[in-house]
Amino acid sequence: MEFLGLFNYWVVIFLMMVGFYALISRGNLVKKVVGLNLFQTSVIIFYVSTGKIVGGTAPILIEDDHGAAEGAAEVLYSNPLPHVLMLTAIVVGVATMAMALALVVRIKETYGTIEDDEIQAQVLADELHEGARP
Repeated sequence: MEFLGLFNYWVVIFLMMVGFYALISRGNLVKKVVGLNLFQTSVIIFYVSTGKIVGGTAPILIEDDHGAAEGAAEVLYSNPLPHVLMLTAIVVGVATMAMALALVVRIKETYGTIEDDEIQAQVLADELHEGARP
């Protein structure tokens, strides 16, 4: 039963490891971008999971007719800051992924491939060819 209580954290660990594995083990640049996106998604899930309190409510005070907050001492509030920060992280992540994919398209146009080992081989061959010129 404790496993289900920590389910979000197991999902975070799984996504983080899959994203990290895709990032370091694949030579395809698109797969690297997808791995980086998976890694970022796991971090977002982690922060949102830590910001939620069981039984907590949104931090909104309800006032009575006299302007005093009713039962403010008994209410348990969830912290909204992690959720707000993760909304910003999602927007930045989408922009970063779009930029990375645009760079992959430009690399494909320049080198004719999106495999990093083939790109490195072409760059080394170009450097050797330029170094041989008098």
